[in-house]
Amino acid sequence: MARTALDLGVRDLAEMARVSPDTIARLERGEALREKTVATIRAALERSGIIFIAEGEVATDGGPGVRLARRN
Repeated sequence: MARTALDLGVRDLAEMARVSPDTIARLERGEALREKTVATIRAALERSGIIFIAEGEVATDGGPGVRLARRN
């Protein structure tokens, strides 16, 4: 959802996070990745304006999600 919200392709995100496109595809398929790799991808998305919402946070109906940060 985060990649789509930013209108990024798999290769775009892979380049931003400095991982292979296959790594992004594996993440999106739900395959297990090293925590460090997931953190690297998450950081790249956050730098691009994604906010990750944890389960149970006030801004959601209880489920986890993502949203775009407000642009000034």
